[in-house]
Order: sequence, then structure tokens, then C-alpha cells
Amino acid sequence: MIELDGVGRSFTVRRRTGPLRRQTRVVHAVRDLSFRVEPGEFVGYLGPNGAGKSTTIKMLTGILTPTSGRIRVAGLDPSRRRTTLARRIGVVFGQRTTLWWDLPLRSSFHLIRHLYKVDHQVFARRLTELGEVLELGPFLDTPVRQLSLGQRVRGDIAAALLHDPPVLVLDEPTIGLDVVSKAAVRDFLRDLNAERGTTVLLTTHDLGDIERLCRRVMLIDHGSLAFDGTLPALMATAPAETTIEAVVTHLYTRNAPSQAQ
Repeated sequence: MIELDGVGRSFTVRRRTGPLRRQTRVVHAVRDLSFRVEPGEFVGYLGPNGAGKSTTIKMLTGILTPTSGRIRVAGLDPSRRRTTLARRIGVVFGQRTTLWWDLPLRSSFHLIRHLYKVDHQVFARRLTELGEVLELGPFLDTPVRQLSLGQRVRGDIAAALLHDPPVLVLDEPTIGLDVVSKAAVRDFLRDLNAERGTTVLLTTHDLGDIERLCRRVMLIDHGSLAFDGTLPALMATAPAETTIEAVVTHLYTRNAPSQAQ
């Protein structure tokens, strides 16, 4: 469902070094990246800030064109078939919204239906299903700008799935959510993958998301794939547990100091 072969992405960065001088350097955000995600997999895509996760996501969705290599998502080249691909994938960026800020959530969904040319009856059935499992009913008629973060994220997930795509790409979908909202989003994503067989690629810094959702994890570091396997296998590569002992030799109180061992 997702295939990358030798993919690279470089950026040219210019920095002012004087009144009339600039320094140019090339930054390699992604280097020779290769992996495959099979239909129905739920894969966690991990890495520190600046490792290349977001760059990879943008290339998978056609926002960026790779400098080198080959990408196929749902059988399509994202950079060449971006419009066609948009009907086969759903994308959620946790720190951005695809909803219309001043419109009620329901109106945003209707606009998305027209953008994806979803049949009215199919849309109605899909919205009812998503509304029930994501508990959207109480705020469907609330303007997006008045929604809480948890409500807005659930709205974004519903918007990404209204056209029933076989691939769902999630970039930090639970960032900033409270415990209850996180649990609701995780339960929904797990059921979506198990019941509908939707292929999910998830980037996150929340280990709880990975532990509860992903059977496979990939770790990217400095633009290259550093690990591909199960979470227990990844944790086994970590250094052994370290114990630090501290000995207090002086204990002070507010009124007067005292000696202690």
C-alpha cells in the first residue's frame, strides 16, 4: 500500500553572513529511505524532532517531491497524481486543521463531501457511523473555532475518513489531548484498523500511542531508517537500566542546620 525505494529529499538553505554576502548549504532531510507498508498494517513512524518524519509524510501525500528515489502510495506516484491520490488517502495533522474555522463542523463536512464528490447517500451513512463512534453529535453545529482541541481532532479524523480511504496518514494526532480524549481517539483508530482493514501510518512522540496501537514500528534518525520491527524488539536495543544512588550528608531545616548521614 505504501512503498519507498531509495527516497531522498534535500533542501538548499541560505544564511546571511554579511551585509552583501550569503552562505549556501544543502540539508539532507531524508537519505536513501526504503520501506514498505502492506495493506491493513498499523505502523508507527518514530524519530526525534528534525529526523525527517514530517518530510516523509509530505512526500507521501504529494506536498513535497522527492529529490531522488521512487514513491508509490495506493499504487500512485504522489507528486504526479496528487489529485487522484487525495481520494484514496486520508491525512490528519495534529497541529493543523483541514476544517473551515468559522463554519459549523457539519458544514465543513458537507464542503468536504463536494470536494471528494462523495455520493449523498454514502456521505449520510458514513457521517452517521463516524458521528456515533467519535461522539460528534453534541458539537456538529458548533463553529470549529469554538471546539476544544479534543473535539477538533475528532472532527479532523472524521473529515479524513468521510470518503472511506484505504490509507490513513496521521501526524501527531493526539498531541495536546487530555487522557480521556486520547483514549477515545486510540480506541477509534484501533477499531478502524481491525474492522475495516484501513492501512494506518502514525507519527507520534507519545509512546502510549505506539504501545496501544502499533504492531510494527519504524525509527528514522538523521533522515535514514535506523530500525524496522516490533516495539519489544526496539525496546530490547535500549541500554540496560541504570540505578543512581544519592547520599545526603547535610540536611538543613528552615530554622537551623543539622547534620545527617
